[in-house]
Amino acid sequence: MAETYTTYYQSPIGLLKISGTEMFISEVSFYDASHKQTPRNKHIPPLLINCLEELIQYFNGELRNFTLPLNQPGTTFQQDVWNLLTQIPFGKTISYLDLARKTGDSKATRAVANANGKNHIAIIVPCHRVIGSNKELTGYAGGLWRKKWLLDHEAKVAYGVQTLF
Repeated sequence: MAETYTTYYQSPIGLLKISGTEMFISEVSFYDASHKQTPRNKHIPPLLINCLEELIQYFNGELRNFTLPLNQPGTTFQQDVWNLLTQIPFGKTISYLDLARKTGDSKATRAVANANGKNHIAIIVPCHRVIGSNKELTGYAGGLWRKKWLLDHEAKVAYGVQTLF
């Protein structure tokens, strides 16, 4: 089994924990700043450094599409949903219902929302781009204020719009 490495990034919306192997990124999650921030490994592989660089570029408004190899465990359905999330264009949103339709089952809205909530690669697998059918912000593991910040950031970068919500 490949060794997992961890590092941290102080983003504009809080501390991010970044984990992965030398081959793929497996986690980007919001991290409670009260925890110790020391990496578990003295060596940080180039892929995690590349992930840090891409996240910095994203937050600086210089990157719209991530190019990192990703791997997170999940069911076939979860993998399908996460793959569909990566296809939502930067600066755009989609409803849970529309996402369910893309899976081929318009009645799978709850299952889609559940898979969305189990995504462990925040921002890169852009679950923040999924909103309610009524155009309201709903559910986000990082908190709705972060979801709003990310959507506003992308709208500003993509369209020069100050706020989307």
